[in-house]
Amino acid sequence: MMRNDLRLCLLTKLSLSYPGSKLKEIFDRIHGLLSGKSVQSCGCSVSITLHPQGLDFVQYKLAEKIVKQGEEEVASHYEAAFPIAAVASGIWEFHPKVGELILAHLHKKCPFSVPFYPAFKEGMALEDYQRMLGYQVEDSKVEDQENFLRRMSGMIRLYAAIIQLRWPYESQQEAHPHGLDHGWRWLAQIVNMEPLPEVTATLLFDFLEVCGNALMKESQVRFWNMMLLLKEDYFPRY
Repeated sequence: MMRNDLRLCLLTKLSLSYPGSKLKEIFDRIHGLLSGKSVQSCGCSVSITLHPQGLDFVQYKLAEKIVKQGEEEVASHYEAAFPIAAVASGIWEFHPKVGELILAHLHKKCPFSVPFYPAFKEGMALEDYQRMLGYQVEDSKVEDQENFLRRMSGMIRLYAAIIQLRWPYESQQEAHPHGLDHGWRWLAQIVNMEPLPEVTATLLFDFLEVCGNALMKESQVRFWNMMLLLKEDYFPRY
C-alpha cells in the first residue's frame, strides 16, 4: 500500500510541462518528499519515512519517470525538454542519487546517450540485440524505425537540456552536477565511433539543436573546431 501511495504521489506531482510557477511548486513537493517531509496526495499524507525502503523506492521511480517523460513527452513535444530538464537538474543537485539513477535508466533505454553502440555477438538472438540497441520488442515484433528514432531523439534532447540547465530558484554556488563538460565528452566520443546509419545523424542533430548554442557560448573555438571535424572528417564516412 505504501509503495502505491508513493507511486501515485510521483505520478500526480511530476507532470513537468508547466509554466515556471508550477514548476517551482512541483519541484518543492518532490524535494520535500525526498527530504522526508509529508506530502499530500489525493487526500492522503505520504512520507518516505513510513517505510525503511521508502527513499530508495522514490528515488528509483522518480528517475524512471523523468527518463520516461523524455522518451514519450519530449519525443512528441520537443519544447518539453527544458522544463523537465530544469526540475531534473535541480533535483539532481540536491539529491545526487537521483541523478545517478537518471543516468542508469537513460543508458539502459538509450545506449547512444553513453554513447555506446552494442556489438552483435555470434550466437546472439536478433531480438536480444535489438533490445540492447533500445528497440521495443513485443511478441517477436520489433517497433518501426520511425518510432524508435523518435523515442531516442526525445531522450537525447532531454539529456542535452539537463547538462546545460540549472535550477533557477536556489543558490548555484557549486558546479552543475552533470554539466556541459559531459556534452563535450559525448561529442568527442561520438566522432571517434563509426556512425550507425540513420541513428547517429539523427541524434547528433537533436543534441546540437538543443545544446549547441550553450557549447558555443562556453567555447567558440572548441565548438567550431568540432563542427569542422564533423564536416570534413566524420560526415564523409557515411
